[in-house]
Amino acid sequence: METIRCLILGSGPAGYTAAIYAGRAGITPVVYEGLQPGGQLTTTTEIENFPGYPDGIDANEMMDDLRRQAERFGAEIRSAICTQADLSQTPYKLTFDDGSQVACHTLIIATGASAKYLGLADEEKYRGQGVSACATCDGFFYRKKRVAVVGGGDTACEEASYLAGLASKVYLIVRKPYLRASKAMQERVLENPKIEVLFETNTIGLFGEDGVQGAHVVYRKGEADERTYDIEIDGFFLAIGHKPNSDLFKPWVETDELGYIVTEGMTPRTRVPGVFAAGDVADPLYRQAITAAASGCKAAIEAEKYLAAHKL
Repeated sequence: METIRCLILGSGPAGYTAAIYAGRAGITPVVYEGLQPGGQLTTTTEIENFPGYPDGIDANEMMDDLRRQAERFGAEIRSAICTQADLSQTPYKLTFDDGSQVACHTLIIATGASAKYLGLADEEKYRGQGVSACATCDGFFYRKKRVAVVGGGDTACEEASYLAGLASKVYLIVRKPYLRASKAMQERVLENPKIEVLFETNTIGLFGEDGVQGAHVVYRKGEADERTYDIEIDGFFLAIGHKPNSDLFKPWVETDELGYIVTEGMTPRTRVPGVFAAGDVADPLYRQAITAAASGCKAAIEAEKYLAAHKL
């Protein structure tokens, strides 16, 4: 069985940054791209808040740049998805969907987190054309426009408040007759004149010619006073949570109640020696490309130290 000094799972900003740092350290890392080459960032369009791109850059182009930079420093990129992990003893063993098995002395888990969607066909149709799961990432494109946010928790209220500072109108679509957010967040939303909360409302579709122009919604679905109507919007933001892609590793590493991998203090170290977590799979709070990249850097530095300390 092939044994690798440093194996990186995931090819988003965290994975590629880890590969860049590990490569420059002479470790010759191997990166498995996983289910979504380039990471969740490739589901958006233009990136304007990543340092070094004053005029913005296409998301896929930026991820291609990171990939080429990682390869320049010796990283090997492989296209396969990890299906099984055995972290019971070192070297750690992983199995992939192409049937291959590899062992590694250090493992960087940068598998990300997947945004939860409603499951509407229109969400896929308009992805990158008005549908987003990150207000901080894409809100700027909707300055002085009308948008909708789906969700009733703290994240939804926070994103609605953020968007209210940019957009002309924000609809907060809440399927329940109340907000689940903290009292402070509820007050912040309900007192904002730009935000209109649509309680007991579900989205059943989106429409538009060249991108989202509106949403079909239903009030009190299934009730006697059910009413269907349309709202005019330019952007549709999902804020109903993320699912960290950590299931394979839960028998070995510690995760919180939502499934995010728990690391030691400010480090990317997990409770398994030589195994590190970077990016959104370990970040329930920020979930930004720049913070993911920073954690990838830290993970690679920790991997280098581990390999040196164990003379591997």
